[in-house]
Amino acid sequence: MTRVAAFLLRRRGGKGWHWTDVFTWMWLIGGVVLMFGPAVWLAGSSFKSPAALAEFPPSILPYVTAEATVEGYEKPLPLYRVAGEDGETRILAQVRRIGIVAQMVDPKAPGEIVKVNIADRTPVREISFATENYTEPFLHFDFFLYLRNSLFVTLMATLITLVTNSMAAFALSKYQFRGRSFVMLLILATLMVPLSVILVPLYSIISAMGLFNSLWGVILPTVATPTGVFLLRQYMLTIPDELIDAARMDRASEWQIYWRIVLPLTAPALAVLAIFSVVWRWNDFLWPLIVLSRKELYTLQVGLNTYAGELNVQWHYILAMTVVTMLPVVLVFVFLQRFITTGIAGSGLK
Repeated sequence: MTRVAAFLLRRRGGKGWHWTDVFTWMWLIGGVVLMFGPAVWLAGSSFKSPAALAEFPPSILPYVTAEATVEGYEKPLPLYRVAGEDGETRILAQVRRIGIVAQMVDPKAPGEIVKVNIADRTPVREISFATENYTEPFLHFDFFLYLRNSLFVTLMATLITLVTNSMAAFALSKYQFRGRSFVMLLILATLMVPLSVILVPLYSIISAMGLFNSLWGVILPTVATPTGVFLLRQYMLTIPDELIDAARMDRASEWQIYWRIVLPLTAPALAVLAIFSVVWRWNDFLWPLIVLSRKELYTLQVGLNTYAGELNVQWHYILAMTVVTMLPVVLVFVFLQRFITTGIAGSGLK
C-alpha cells in the first residue's frame, strides 16, 4: 500500500509542487469526472422518486423529504424546519398548503395549527433509496421477455457478424484477385453512409422477404459491417502467407485453413469485434423500432420506450432499467477488455 501511495503522490518537484504536477492532477481528476460522472449520476438517479428527479438543482444522492406519523392524521406528514421570530428553529409537520401559506402542526403537540409562509420553511431531508424503481418493472413490466429477445438478437447477430466478416476479411487478405483493393475501398466507403439514408430500402427488402415483425428481420440487415471487415483484414495481413502455403501443401482445404489456422490466430481481433458487436446490437433502438410492431417481440431498448408516454415520462423507471440493461455490456467488456489492446494494435487501428 505504501508503494502505491508513493507512486500516486510522487511529485516532479521533489518535496515541493511543480506546475506540471498541478496540471497533471487537474487533467486526471477532470478526466475521471468527465468519464464516470454521468454513470454515477445515472446510478444515483435510478434510486430517486419522481419528485426528487424534478428537483432543481439536482443532487447525486437520492434525498427525500422526511415524514412523521402524527396523531389524528391517517397518512404520514412531511417535516419542515421553520425559523421563528425569536430565531429558534422548530420542526413542524405540514398538514396542507393553501397558496403561499402552509398549515403546520408540531408532531409532539398536534392540537394547534400554525400558519407558515412557504418561504420561511426548509424541508427536512434524508437519504432514501427508492428500490421500487427496480422491483416494480420486474413485476408489472415484461422485462424478462424483452431481455430474452435482446439476448437472442445480440448473440445471434454477434455470431453471424464474426463469421461473415471473418470470411470476407480472409478473402480480401489472403487471396490475390483483380479488383481486391477496389472492393476493400468500396466496403470502407459504406462507412460514410448513415443508417437513416438506407432505412427505406432496408425496410422494403425486409418486408419483401417476409421478415417484418420477426427478430431475424432485426438481425440479418446488420451482420455485415465495414468496420469488422477492415479490422479483421488488417489483422489477417499479419499472418504469414508461408503458413497458409504449408497447409495447402499438406492437402488442407480452404475451409480447413480458414477454420483451423486463420480463425484461431485472429482470436484477439475477433474478441474486439465481438465487444463492438455486442454494444451495437444491445443498444440498437431505431432499427428494431421500425421492424417490430408486436409487443411480445420488443427488445429491451424498444420496451423501455413504453415508459415514455405522450404526456407523462416515467423517468424513475427508465433510469432504473437503463442501469440494468448496462450491466451485460459492462460484464462483456470486463471479461474481454484484455483483448482490446492486442486486437487493435495487431490490426493497425488508431
